[in-house]
Formats: sequence, structure tokens, C-alpha cells
Amino acid sequence: MAAMELLAPAGTVETFGAALDGGADAIYVGAPGFNARNLARDLRIEEIGAMIRHCHSLNKKLYIAANSLLLERELPLVIENLALLQELRPDALIVQDLGLIRLVRHYFPKLKLHGSTLMTVHNSDGVHFQAELGCERVVLSREMTLKEISAISAGKGDTELEIFIHGAMCFSYSGLCLFSSYLGGKSGLRGRCVQPCRRAYSSGGKSSGGKGGKTAGRKGDSGRYLFSMNDLTGLEAVPFLQEAGISSLKIEGRLRSAHYVHSIVRAYRKVLDADLENHQVALAEAKVLVDQAMSRKTSSGYFYSPQPSEATAPHHSGNMGIHLGRFTVTRKTGDQLTCRFVTKGGLTVGDRLRLHVEPSGERTAFRLKSLFVLGLQEKSAVAGSKVSIALPAGFEASAGGHVEVYKVDGGFRSSSLRDGGLESAQVSRELTGKRKQLAGTIGQIVTQVCDTSSTMEQPELAKQAPGGKRSYRQRPARKKIPLDWWLKTDSLKLLLGDLPFTPDRYLLSFNKQTVGQAGKMKGALGKRARLVTWALPPLIMENDLPRVRKQVKLLLRTGFRSFQLGHLSQKLLFKGEKAHLFADYTANLFNNQAVAMVSEIGIGATQAGIEMDRGALQELFSGCRGTVTSSEQGSKNIPVGLMVYGAPALYTSRLAPDHFQYERQILSPRDEPYVIRKKEGYTQTFPEKPFSLLPYLAELKEMGVKYAVVDISGGTNSKRELQDLDDRLHNTGRYGKLSTFNYLGKLE
Repeated sequence: MAAMELLAPAGTVETFGAALDGGADAIYVGAPGFNARNLARDLRIEEIGAMIRHCHSLNKKLYIAANSLLLERELPLVIENLALLQELRPDALIVQDLGLIRLVRHYFPKLKLHGSTLMTVHNSDGVHFQAELGCERVVLSREMTLKEISAISAGKGDTELEIFIHGAMCFSYSGLCLFSSYLGGKSGLRGRCVQPCRRAYSSGGKSSGGKGGKTAGRKGDSGRYLFSMNDLTGLEAVPFLQEAGISSLKIEGRLRSAHYVHSIVRAYRKVLDADLENHQVALAEAKVLVDQAMSRKTSSGYFYSPQPSEATAPHHSGNMGIHLGRFTVTRKTGDQLTCRFVTKGGLTVGDRLRLHVEPSGERTAFRLKSLFVLGLQEKSAVAGSKVSIALPAGFEASAGGHVEVYKVDGGFRSSSLRDGGLESAQVSRELTGKRKQLAGTIGQIVTQVCDTSSTMEQPELAKQAPGGKRSYRQRPARKKIPLDWWLKTDSLKLLLGDLPFTPDRYLLSFNKQTVGQAGKMKGALGKRARLVTWALPPLIMENDLPRVRKQVKLLLRTGFRSFQLGHLSQKLLFKGEKAHLFADYTANLFNNQAVAMVSEIGIGATQAGIEMDRGALQELFSGCRGTVTSSEQGSKNIPVGLMVYGAPALYTSRLAPDHFQYERQILSPRDEPYVIRKKEGYTQTFPEKPFSLLPYLAELKEMGVKYAVVDISGGTNSKRELQDLDDRLHNTGRYGKLSTFNYLGKLE
């Protein structure tokens, strides 16, 4: 059995040294400007080059996380960085964006690829599809049980599998979270997540009005951290994963401290190196190291159950660190704001602390500069001491609340880098020469890939505020819908009913109920059946794959030929079949190279990424017109659509905690309303009201959008609601203003 790799994170040179000191076999760092932890300071490319050399000198590996989704405007810089990274010879790039994969395959073939967990690979088809794209290793979704991991591993072929073994957990499946982006354009898929899962939510006091709605509780119910996850720890799962043939165990934490990284890496090194006789002793020692790492409370995640009871922490926000105490009162000592509390743990000047303000959830981190014990200035204090500490400038505690104090870092100095350190200066000089040598090649690739000649002007906005209420006596004339539009629904009754509008195509949710009625529905629809496209969900777990394959064959035999893929690996469900395949917005296509890749694998049409703002969409469509036409590279223009109306799932989770109340309004700390629903075995969180780009259909058509998707799944779809939608589609009637998601804002 091959030795299993221990893969550690590094966000700074300091944590890089800590990972090596702890015994990591390999280290991963973020690529400058296009990694999914962009809130951290990016390592400079010369630092990364020096790290690669240092690792290789120790017979260790270094991987580069280039796992952000890329906007069209970012492609020229990405191309330059890929050219330089190829010269630096990292052991692999960890990638999410299909456009980045295409760039590497066509222009930088010496770079090896690993598929990121953000690609939501959750079954064996996903692994095989990633291998077809050129990924030598796939990082599986964190929501997998050991049994599922073992089943996938048994049929993986030569593809290596990597598993997250320790660190932070997201409530949503990675790659399917839109919550942070929906709040204000800070996309989690682009490394800007503002962690809405760590906020407190309260009951809004009314039913959502959705299917199966219940009576809500009183408004003002105390807030709970409904979505806050404990950290993952997999110490006890290590032997099983070794037996299953997993190639790499990955520790999350490029934003964590050197102390944390060193402690956690040492813990897993102990367990991996222990023989069978000493395993229990090593496990006990490793657990002590994890406790000393000052992380959040931990659980075993999904390893032992698809519904782990200890995964969430509804009564606290999942703070990292050792809880030292709380205070409610601050006071001014001269110009300095201070507080007093009894510390539950040791405290030393230089420790990094985090203040968590209740009930708002605001956090402030700082280094402790001064410490008083019983009025006397000291360098340290032991547990049980009455201490006074200076608070950071600008800190404010909310009236009537309290502040929790956590110690999150105790400081660490690496021994690995003391003698000689990293040769960043030497690498920097070499890269200067390489840039000059590669300038011509980089320029040629940029010219082929990017539509730098485009001068497309932004269409003018309508003078009237779109979607606002209008005052008139006579009903305005119905305006023609300017482009093809598709209606998505999960209701057979609605599909077969008398609608006030006529879409160009129907998207019908693929689920047990609708598939079971396929034959009856086809007969009832008659010729209209050819307008139906079955919309597959983004998640089909391993044990569901055989059932779904049978259902797909049933639909094909019934005469249905059109399918929308929720995950591109679902293309494998149609091997050898004649079918028209489209891609949903969950394919996350943000640039022309990603669209080209989808075209090359045989997809006939696709939706653009749902998160994009107006400028990003204009650039995407301009780029598609200018560059995705090269027959030499096997590409062609394919129709690109856009979801223009609906309430998308902001979270899609495997968890269904007991503290959830479904179909009831919940409110964020800023009174933003949401609703949690159970759908096909998953828990999904939706905005209470849909977003709408319907006032901008003419503008979108001018950009190049070929079809618009209107999604009314999950609603009651009453006669009144359908009439309201008809008014919005034809720009008539009285209707209220709705969110435009990021379209009129800015995607970061």
C-alpha cells in the first residue's frame, strides 16, 4: 500500500515553515490573484517559487491553489501567471474554473491539474469526468461518508483521491453556495466569502407561503446560529482512509496561524507514523495537540453519518480559539479603552485575541499589547486571574449585549527556515528574465484568448426605474418579450394547467414524482412534450446513481430527448444516447474559455454564471463572440442563456438539524428574510422573494443572451402570483421592486 500524503496549508512564509516543522509531506498555497482564499494577503510569485525549490530540496511537494472562478477581464493576468508558474514547476495546480483548465490544456500542458473540492465531486461519475478533463487528482466533497468514499475509491481507476481531514466546514456543499454573493456581491466561489453561516438568525413571525407551510412563531424569537458548523477532525478515520486507498489527507487552513498549522500537522503526523501496536497512544497524543491548536469545537463531520448530530453549533457562532471569558462593560483609562474579566486560561502579552460581540456577531481580532493583573502590569496571567486588557482602537460594544473573548494564537517561530530561509530574491531576479523571454508568447496567447479589441458600450438604462410601481388608469399595452424564454417549474399541475403566458421551452425538475408521471404527462402534453427539458439536480449521491441511470433511460424510451445538467459529470449518464444536453448555471461559467470548454465536451447550450454583474456579463458575451470561434481548436459558439427570475438556493446542504423549522421565515441580523426547505433529501435555504432581471431583457439580448430562464420552482404559484409574473414579463401592470442580485451591483 502506497504511503498516504499529509497535505498542509500555508498562507504566509511563517505558516509554510510551521507546516514543514510539523512533518507535512506536501504544502498547498494560493496562486496570486486567483485562489479561493483571496481575503488573505496573497503570497508573491517569487515567494511561491522559493517555496517550490525549498520543498523539492527536501523531497516534498508544493501545490498551488488556483481555484477561484475567473472573470473575462482577469484572463490576461492569469495567462501571464500561468506562464510563470509553468517555469517554476509546482507539483500541480488545484483548479475549479473550466476556463482555467482549458487554458492549461491548450497552452501550458506541463502544468499538472488537481480538481478542487469547489467542483463538487460527490460521486464516481464526477471523478471519471474530472479525469477526462485532465485532472490527475480529485478533491472529493467534504460531505461524504467513509462508506461513500470507499465506494468511489474502488472504481476510481488511476485517478488519485484527496480528502479534507481537518479544518473548517461549510454548511453548504462547496461549489453550491451563493449566500455571500447574494448579500452584496462577495462571492465565496471567488474567495470573498463573508461567512453568513456564522451569523445569528431569528424567526420572522410568519409562514413563508411555500408548499407545506406551517404557522410561524412569534416575531422576535431569540437568534440562533442556525448554520454555524463545527470544525472537522478525522483523526480516528485515518486508518480507514488508508485502507480505502486515498492518496492524500488535506488540512484546511490557509488563513490560520502558524501555531495552529504546526499543532494540527504534528497531530496527524503522529497518527500516520504510528504502527498498529502504538496507534491508540499516538491517537491520544494527537487529540491533545488538536485541543492546543485553539480551533473551533470539532466533530467527525460526515465520516460516520450523512446526518451527523454534532456537525452544527446553533448556540454559538463557531468561534476559533480558547474561550477566555466575557465582559459587558468597557471603560476609558486616559485615551485607552479597556475591559476587565476573569480569564479562564493562560494569557500572555503578544497573544492574538478575538472579540465576539453579541448579539450582532461582529468580530475584532488584535494582538494583546498590555495586560494588568489586580492593577499591576504583567507580561502574563494564569487561569483564574482578574485581568484588565487594552482594547483595539475603534472597538465598540453593543448596548445591552456582551463580548466574548477568545485566544486564537499563541505565537510560533519556525525552525525549518532559520538557516538560510527562502531564496525569494534569487527567484525574483530569475522571473524578471523569464518575463522578458515569455512576453511574446504570452502576448500571442492573450490575443487568441481575449477579445481585447471589443469596444462594446453599455446599453442605456430605461429612464423609468425598472420594476418600480407605476401609477396609471389604463392598463399599458403588453410589450413583446424580446428573446426566447424558458419556464422552470417543479409542478406537473402547473405544466399541464392553463397558464397566462406561453414560454418557448419548459424546464421540468427531475425528481421521483415528475419522472414517475413522465408517460402520463407526455400523453397529456401531446406535441408540447417536445418543448420539455428535464432539469437534473446538481447533486446525485453515489448510491442514487443506479436509480437515476434507469430513470434517464426511461425518459429516453418515453421520447424525451432534452436534458439540462446540474453537474457537468452528468454528461456520462447519456453515453451512447442521442440527447440534447444543456448546462445549468451551476456549471459556474464566468469567462469565454469556460464556455468553450463546455462546447468542446459536447454540451449544446449553457447558462452563464448566475452571480455576474452587468459589466462581467457584457465582457463574457463580448469575449464569446470574439474568441470562441476557432475551428482549429474545436470550439464553436453555443447559445448562452441566463437565469433572469427566481429565488435560487443560497445553501444546498446534506444536513437537516433538529433546530430547523421549515417553510418559516427567518431573519438575518439586518432583517433580511429567508426560508429553509427540504427538497429531494437536501436542505436548501432560499431568499423569501425572487430576484428579477425581467426589466432588462432587451438589454440582455443586445449583450448576446440567447435565452432567459424564469424559475418559479418551490412557490405556491397561485393565480395571483402567475398574473404578477405575466405582468413582469410583458412590462405591464402594478408590481413591486425586486432585487437584481448582483446585476446592478458589483461582483467581487
